[in-house]
This record gives sequence, C-alpha cells and structure tokens, in this order.
Amino acid sequence: MNSLPELETTRRDLEREVTGKRIKDVDVTVPKLVTRSGNRTKFAAALDGVKIETFDRLGLWLLARLDNGSTLAVHLGERAHLQRNANKDALEPKTVAVFTFTQGGQLRLIDPDGDAQMLVVPDEDLIDEIPELIGLGVDPVNEPMSWTNFAQILQGHELKLKALLLDDSVLIGLGDIYSDEILFHAGLRFDRMSNSLTTQEVRRFYRALVETMHDAIKYRGTTLEEGGYYDIFGQPGVFQDHLAVYGKHGELSPRSRRPIARSKYQKRWTYYCEQSQV
Repeated sequence: MNSLPELETTRRDLEREVTGKRIKDVDVTVPKLVTRSGNRTKFAAALDGVKIETFDRLGLWLLARLDNGSTLAVHLGERAHLQRNANKDALEPKTVAVFTFTQGGQLRLIDPDGDAQMLVVPDEDLIDEIPELIGLGVDPVNEPMSWTNFAQILQGHELKLKALLLDDSVLIGLGDIYSDEILFHAGLRFDRMSNSLTTQEVRRFYRALVETMHDAIKYRGTTLEEGGYYDIFGQPGVFQDHLAVYGKHGELSPRSRRPIARSKYQKRWTYYCEQSQV
C-alpha cells in the first residue's frame, strides 16, 4: 500500500529522473483517471510541450511543477505506481497512462485497483481544486518537529494511539504497517490514550516515529505481496525484511521472545507485543 515512505521514495526518484524533461505526448486509456481535469483530450492538451521543473509532495499527493505555471497532481491510491520505461518496452497490464518525453523515454502509471487520480491545475488554484489538501496534519518527513512539539500534539488530542497515528488530520500517511511498528519500538500499546503518556514515553514515541520513517525510506518502502508497492524502476521495497511485529502473529517478539499478538482494531488487525508494550 502507498503510505508516506513509499510516496516519498517515489517523489525522490522522480525528482532525479524526470526533472527537466519535456512532455511530448500523453496517452490516457481510462477516462475516470482524469475526470477532475474534464476529459482525456483536455488533460493531454494541458500537458502538451510542457517541461517538468520539479517534483514535490503535499500530503499523499505527488506534484509535478510545470514551466507554464501549472501543476500535474497525482494521487496513487492504494497500489498504483509510476514507472520509468524505454519507449520500446512492452506495456504492463493495468497501464492506464503513458507520458512520453521528447528525450529520455516514458513515465507510465500502472493502476491495478483503478483508484488513482490525475489532474492539471493552475498553481494558484491548487488548494481550491484539491480540497483534500486542506486540514492535513503534520508531515513527519517534510516537517521535522521537536519532541516537545510532538508532546503538544499528543496532549491536544484524546485519542487511542493507533487512532492518532492513522488520522491524517494529525499525522500524515502512516497507515497500519508503520503505526504498528512505531508503537512497538516505542513500547506502547495501540489502545493507550494519547494524553496519558509520561514525558519518558513521549520521548520514546517521538524517537520511534522519526526512526521508523527514516528506516522505511532508507529501505525504499514496504512490499508485502505481489501487486504491492513498486518503485519507479519496477523494484519492490525491502523494509518488509526489517518489520518487527506487523504481520508476524505467533512469531516471537524480538524484544520479549514471547509470541506476537494481534487484535482487531477499526476492523483491521493490529500487531503488538503484549509483554513489552504498555
């Protein structure tokens, strides 16, 4: 699934690979993908001959800043990914858009679930056209904060810790995998209340958040199954090789050496160590 580490990995790769490229042609095969830009013809016309100046990310949206004062905004949904290809490469199944550059091959969007979105919008209208960007919480990658600022966030909410980590109006894009890993490394249960932590627990929680995000990006995201996350070179992430608890029900906790437990939370499994998370 596309959470913050996967999207930031993708953004960094795109910044290196396609910044400065000029778009020669755009082919969209699924009309629903660009509904918010009107239709496929209008979407392609808005990108005709433009150059990508930089690649940004705001929340879970990837933003290609263009040299004509507009932005190509891309939301990858659950499992879609962008991929660099040579023009001659065969199209993979579920390829829904192809951007061909004047020099340097193509960028393709592969969307197995059909829930990705793309639109072109004038820079000054970005927030108006994408209201999902309003009211976002702290981005723990793009907006470094001190542990004291983090403590204020915790004290300002009365939420169970897992709920807080999953709430994009508090912290952006963590998802189930990273939330469980953060709580394990912090030594905190998923159902502890956010305003109940001691100073020492807040410090551990903060450190676990920062280190987990750093490591997940270092290992280029998490790919748990075929059809999961792939980077722009078509390669899976490898952070799954470093997971401590997520998806490891019944295996021994690396901290207590007792079996890892799981409980249903918000209709999904949460994984934790009963002995070491309090």
